[in-house]
Amino acid sequence: MKKISVMIAGRHATSLTLENAFYDALKQIVKTQKTTITDLVTTIDQSREDMSLSSALRVYILKYFQEISKK
Repeated sequence: MKKISVMIAGRHATSLTLENAFYDALKQIVKTQKTTITDLVTTIDQSREDMSLSSALRVYILKYFQEISKK
């Protein structure tokens, strides 16, 4: 498990815990999209609904790679 600290929207600090595989996938996504973990987490946080931020990240990562595999 990997615990990361991020500043959401530049004003709210939070910690997230992700399995190593999800953290590695998150790093791959931000590298591909030429963004930062902080920016991506902020975007996901703004659009998540009834789930924790860690769960929302896992769902985002899953959907991201599902979309890639369709191409």
